[in-house]
Amino acid sequence: MTRLSFNKETVSARLILPSGEEAEKIIEVRTHPITGRTSRIALSRTGQSEPGTDVFPDPPPDALNTAQCPFCSPRVESMTPRLFHGLSRAGRLIQGESVLFPNLFPYGSYSAVSLFDNQHFVEIGTASASSYTDCLINCRNYLRQVLTTDPNAVYMAITQNHLPSAGGSLIHPHLQINADHVAANHHRFLKDRTDTWFQNTGRLLLSDYLNHEREDANRYIGKTGDWEWMAAFAPEGFYEIWGILPGVISLRTPEASVWKDLASGIVNAQKFYRSLCRNGYNLGILSIETPLSRVELRVVLIVRSNYAPWVRNDHTGFELMLGDMATFTLPETTARQARRFWKSEHSE
Repeated sequence: MTRLSFNKETVSARLILPSGEEAEKIIEVRTHPITGRTSRIALSRTGQSEPGTDVFPDPPPDALNTAQCPFCSPRVESMTPRLFHGLSRAGRLIQGESVLFPNLFPYGSYSAVSLFDNQHFVEIGTASASSYTDCLINCRNYLRQVLTTDPNAVYMAITQNHLPSAGGSLIHPHLQINADHVAANHHRFLKDRTDTWFQNTGRLLLSDYLNHEREDANRYIGKTGDWEWMAAFAPEGFYEIWGILPGVISLRTPEASVWKDLASGIVNAQKFYRSLCRNGYNLGILSIETPLSRVELRVVLIVRSNYAPWVRNDHTGFELMLGDMATFTLPETTARQARRFWKSEHSE
């Protein structure tokens, strides 16, 4: 029977310390069974204090400056674009307090922004699960309408950049939505991997991965409804956490309760990141909206360097030029630290 391979090996670096003592530093190299990509865990830096993470950072300088924010009411009505009539006769989609409209600076054919509510700045780990639920459902409704309008726009994504250190251009909380007929790199890659796995086994790749992690238990974190959460085996970001919705392929089909459960898990992860005194993070969900797609729904979350002018970026030349992410914490440690945030008293 074809099985997933969870490969890891160690390499060592020998050096002479300033004291004259010889030392050997260990680096663990892991290959992720889903992505096939390698990442490196610099074990010699485990436990090393990252500058700026001894206390939770102060809010950004413009946290209270709502006067120029185009996403704050009432300016959102006059300073943001409107959807074409084929997508919405009203020009914007409303779900609870969430407002969705086109991205003024699009990255694809159907690029949109979904606001949570009218709060200009929300610190990581303090958002309500209900605000995320409304925002995610608004994204789902938009993507349903996109595919009705353009059946070729099958490559879909929902992402979030929280604070400029994570790539956010505005601090007012929002999700980005994209749909296009042109596949992104990760869409192409996931399609190839999941199709090949299904052809060889008759099973779904992410479900098999989840089953292994559930049984192994070292990186498994917990559940929120049908979503199951774990630390990524070979992280490509700091404290990388995955949530998998087994057996569900389409972003357009889950009902409100499923988005509520996803929102609870996202807020749990944010609370964990906040406990590490980190204030920025990224989130991403991809789907391929075709009948034969084998890409189950998966949300990926990674923490980012703190938003402060003197804090170094967490992506260096090693990541950008060699293609291997280098982190300092074992995924098993990430899971152990995060599990308490998935206990019932931490879920809304």
